[in-house]
Parts: sequence; C-alpha cells; structure tokens
Amino acid sequence: MNLVEQGAAFAAFWQERHLCTLSTARSGGPPHAVPVGATLDLETGVARVITSGTSYKARLIGADGALVALSQVDGRRWSTLEGRAVVRNEPEQVADAERRYTARYKPPRPNPARVVVEIQVTRVLGNV
Repeated sequence: MNLVEQGAAFAAFWQERHLCTLSTARSGGPPHAVPVGATLDLETGVARVITSGTSYKARLIGADGALVALSQVDGRRWSTLEGRAVVRNEPEQVADAERRYTARYKPPRPNPARVVVEIQVTRVLGNV
C-alpha cells in the first residue's frame, strides 16, 4: 500500500514525535496493547517497531505473523494502521529499523536481543 496518497498532513503526523500503541491478539482473550515507538515508510507501506525478541508482543506475533493495529493520537488527531506483522531478526533489518527509530525519536538503548516487528499496512483509519 502506497501511503503517500494519504497526503501531507498524514505524512507529517507519522513523522512527528508521538508514542504509539501496538495491539496484538491474545489466544482466546482480550487484545494486548502496549506503548511503542514506531516508524512508517510511506512509499512501501511498512511500519516498524523495535523490541526485544523475548517481549510478549514479539511472542504473540510469532514465527507465522499476526494481524495487528498500530495507533497514535495527539489531541483530536489520530491514526490507526492495520496490517499483518512479522518479526524480523536479520542484522541488516534491525540496523535499518534502529536508524529509522533514531531519526524519529532518539538512539535506542543497546539490546543484543533486538528484533523488528514489520507491519505491512493494509488499512488506514483516522482523521489526519
């Protein structure tokens, strides 16, 4: 999905420094929503979240991937990205995600167990 078509306000909103929430589904239970830092590549439609490979969110997504929702809010402005997430642990993918995270937020703390949750966005909701 090419998210450039969402417009300049959408692009700016996903570049501003905001914390997000990542929601995953527990087996047979309620959603698991956690605060995360996220980046979005508008041209490829891929959102990325860095996390520890041992985190609950990474384990819920698992080797087969999972449907997730990534949201951010700022007052009355909000956006939710839905899509399929996969966990990537290749060093070049992790380094790329760390560079993107640094550009939006700040350098992440060192974490040798770091992985990347990559979300291929399939649906956009919100009012930006």
